[in-house]
Amino acid sequence: MPKQKTKKAALKRFKVTASGRILRRHAMKSHNLEKKSQKRKRAFRRDQPLEGKDAREERRLLGR
Repeated sequence: MPKQKTKKAALKRFKVTASGRILRRHAMKSHNLEKKSQKRKRAFRRDQPLEGKDAREERRLLGR
């Protein structure tokens, strides 16, 4: 039986933790940063976990 290939676009965008959770990068941190507060920009640094159906779909794309 052939192996399931990982979707390379998903591999570049998502990270799987040791416990199996899928993390994504935060949106809105690439431009117009002058008007955003320092507190808000610091929060953008942390990866956000995917929840529910989104996590199931990404797990399938990652071949897990």
